[in-house]
Amino acid sequence: MDELLEQFLIEGRDLAAEAEAALADLAGDSGDQAALDRAFRAFHTLKGSVAIFDMAPAERTLHAAEDRLAAARKGSDALDRVLVETLIACIDQAQRWIDEMEAGGALGTDAPARAEMLLHRLGAGVAAAPAPGNDAGPWLDALRAREAEALAAAEGPLTAFRYAPDPECFFRGDDPLATVAAVPELLRLQILPAGDWPALDDWDPFRCVVTLEGLSGASVGAVRTAFRLVPDQVELATIMPLEDEDRAQPGTIATTADRMLRVDATRVDAIASGVGALFVATNALSHTAARADAVDPALGAAIRASQAEIERVAADLHRTASSIRMVPLAPSLRRLPRMVREIAEGLGKRVGFTLAGQTIEVDKDIADGLFEPLLHLVRNALDHGIEAPEARAAIGKPAEGKLELAISREGEDVVVLLADDGAGIDPRRIRDVAVARGVLAREAADELTDVQAIRLIFAAGFSTAREVTGLSGRGVGMDAVKAAVERLRGRIDVESRPGKGTEFRLRLPLSAITTRLLVVRVGEDRYGVPLDQIVETAGIPADRIVPLGLGEACVLRDRTLPVLDLASLLGASSEAAPVARLIVTEADNAPVAVRVDAFGDRLDALVRERRGLLASVPGVAGTALLGDGGVLLVLNLPELVA
Repeated sequence: MDELLEQFLIEGRDLAAEAEAALADLAGDSGDQAALDRAFRAFHTLKGSVAIFDMAPAERTLHAAEDRLAAARKGSDALDRVLVETLIACIDQAQRWIDEMEAGGALGTDAPARAEMLLHRLGAGVAAAPAPGNDAGPWLDALRAREAEALAAAEGPLTAFRYAPDPECFFRGDDPLATVAAVPELLRLQILPAGDWPALDDWDPFRCVVTLEGLSGASVGAVRTAFRLVPDQVELATIMPLEDEDRAQPGTIATTADRMLRVDATRVDAIASGVGALFVATNALSHTAARADAVDPALGAAIRASQAEIERVAADLHRTASSIRMVPLAPSLRRLPRMVREIAEGLGKRVGFTLAGQTIEVDKDIADGLFEPLLHLVRNALDHGIEAPEARAAIGKPAEGKLELAISREGEDVVVLLADDGAGIDPRRIRDVAVARGVLAREAADELTDVQAIRLIFAAGFSTAREVTGLSGRGVGMDAVKAAVERLRGRIDVESRPGKGTEFRLRLPLSAITTRLLVVRVGEDRYGVPLDQIVETAGIPADRIVPLGLGEACVLRDRTLPVLDLASLLGASSEAAPVARLIVTEADNAPVAVRVDAFGDRLDALVRERRGLLASVPGVAGTALLGDGGVLLVLNLPELVA
């Protein structure tokens, strides 16, 4: 992808998100001047960004929207609900156009028609933004005379520019000097008064009263790119070099380097992989130290001291690599507000959507993987959770439904909460559907608690939908949502009250470079269990595990827990011991004890995704390399015992 287009896609979506957030504030309070200023700046800057591509319909639409916002700032236009909704429609369409540019490098053939519809909604007779041109004028003749020395020294064509900043540019966050400093191959710069210099007593430091003219050795296109955010304030022209044998050395103006360094994601992944490998090497030192003890205890102690220092350095590198991979969730979630509006409009429903906590940073793999399961949950909430306006009115609810997405950080986890005030999930109906479809016998279904019954929506293929819609019913594909969350080493819980609403809670790790594992032994084999899947570990006398129904159970901390044998689950053999070692985990919100033969070390490991034959093996999360060179199978306990 072209580097300039790639930069535009990032910048354009950020600006669209800023405009969307500001318009959401204005929808709640049309008198919010700060939000109005933010919206104006975002539309103005986005208009400049699209101007450097073949996106004329987008530029016209954004320019017209900017005019309406400018009028609202001056008090000559009423910022009512209809105008705010129209501006939101404009920014939604701008985001679709950005998506089209990413997909095919051009706008769709229907772009002019869509622009005309929006222009009509914004008001007839809105003129398009003036485009920067290459026409010569008096300013160019004056520049030629003033910069004769530089033109004589030129070995090729130069680009002349005249930048006349809007007098109100400071209020939009524009910095004319910084803009000019970004002009490539800048050779000459002259700062001139835009008119007569005001008297000292009349000087307003918040108004821009200068014009900037200069020369660049770069092409017109490259210079236009530097002014892409202010295209309507710039004139450009190409000047051919003068024929002069006595060429002077052109002067230069230093520019400020951008301190933001963009690095390809694969290079960051390579650093993370190297950190994981360093942990493996560090773990190997403990085995080396144990072997050295048999020969020279002092050597073993020295190796352990070196290991401690390397572990400290590895931990520092781990924190640094993790921080490099941390990204805010906002870019991953920026499409949700628009999709909520589009889906709700298509369903004929009124829905107020709020989003909080999107600035929280998580590992980039978590950020990339979160959108799809969240989108499915949002679709189900809108389709089969929130009722139609007339149905809500009939039961005394506000016609507009509520959908809230709140993200927070709890320790080393990020918690994502999606809640609606819709119809909720009826556990009685879940039980009836499970029985009707042969998922459970009636007796087993009746024994389920309401929480356990509701979690049946995560069973593969389970659905309570009476008909299939374009969005799917609540329950359709929830097994895929659960699988997607678990691939991110997270878990999903659901709470619901019939008639009141439903709440999904996703808990995910902040970091995804290494996984803290507990090594367990079953017979002669070793396995890794992620610590975030372990509620607790315990050792109890073996005779306290007693038969119960078709299985076994024990009493632990005044609770009766079912006991499963890991060897039996894996088809392996185990050894009898007077003390039973148990790992307590959770499956479908219920505690389960898993018996193993022995506990081993705790270690930080890079867990590699299961591939090949392992990809189809249930209960296996991946593999990790041990310090002694062995390969450790990492288990997914909840999946294994479900």
